[in-house]
Amino acid sequence: MKIKTAKFEISNTDHTKCPEGNRPEYAFIGRSNVGKSSLINMLTNHKGLAKTSSTPGKTLLINHFLINGEWYIVDLPGYGYAQRSKENRAQLKRIIEDYVLEREQMTNLFVLIDSRLKPQKIDVEFMEWLGENGVPFSIVFTKLDKLGKVAGAQAVAAYKRYLLKTWEELPPVFITSSEDGRGRDEILDYIDEINKSLAQ
Repeated sequence: MKIKTAKFEISNTDHTKCPEGNRPEYAFIGRSNVGKSSLINMLTNHKGLAKTSSTPGKTLLINHFLINGEWYIVDLPGYGYAQRSKENRAQLKRIIEDYVLEREQMTNLFVLIDSRLKPQKIDVEFMEWLGENGVPFSIVFTKLDKLGKVAGAQAVAAYKRYLLKTWEELPPVFITSSEDGRGRDEILDYIDEINKSLAQ
């Protein structure tokens, strides 16, 4: 799939104020600082589309970007930033849960995982929650350029083995790097396949 146009449409904290209509939405989520904005910019080939911040936990908004006038990339707030206040964390949980569970246009959720880290409790629990609620999702390993080829493959394989201890099967898994563009075609082709199946 070629991305011809990518434009920011709206930011808000309420899923009921997201764009109207039935365009498919592909949402991206992960722990703070997992490289979400960089990945969105890499996928769209648009360096400044999603704002990257060196301050983790900055985004508390649901951001919609219209792609090719046909479907949306949705940038969800990062979770798991320890410095947030209790009130702030509760607000964030509500924003994420309401969007993920209530937004009918949400077609697939891409959960970003830092390939350099061992499985983190917060990520594993979040993915289990998605499974329990029947939310369609994929796993996206980020920052593979930070590991050598062998180390990267070993890290991803070890993570999959960890999940398969408790999961019957894994959702689709993507290996990415915002630095070298790895995984871009695979994710866009996957989105394209889903869009085509929805149009039938």
